[in-house]
Amino acid sequence: MPVELNPSQALGLWHAVALRHVQDNDPDLTMRQWSILLHIYLVPPPHTVRGLATTLGVTKPVITRALDTMGEMGLVNRVRDERDRRNVIIKRTVAGALYLEKFGDLIIDRGRTLIV
Repeated sequence: MPVELNPSQALGLWHAVALRHVQDNDPDLTMRQWSILLHIYLVPPPHTVRGLATTLGVTKPVITRALDTMGEMGLVNRVRDERDRRNVIIKRTVAGALYLEKFGDLIIDRGRTLIV
């Protein structure tokens, strides 16, 4: 059964999740980084810098900067495509999967406290 939220409730849920995420001292991601990370983990691979740039409607350097940050956090890895060395393939990591699972659990937990 779908959950129906009004805009205030939806923003309240987002606020509660973001607040808890910050309180847990987890790494901060920008909205762009979140979009990239969720795309990598929710849409079947392969994922390339070029493909992500097209999907998000941004330049390849924008994706590269975001991936640099997320790579330093251990959330994604990049490898050269052996078939076409011009392409960079974005790989999921165990740390990235655990980060998103924890965030998903946080959304579920905060969502249960909503009064609808």
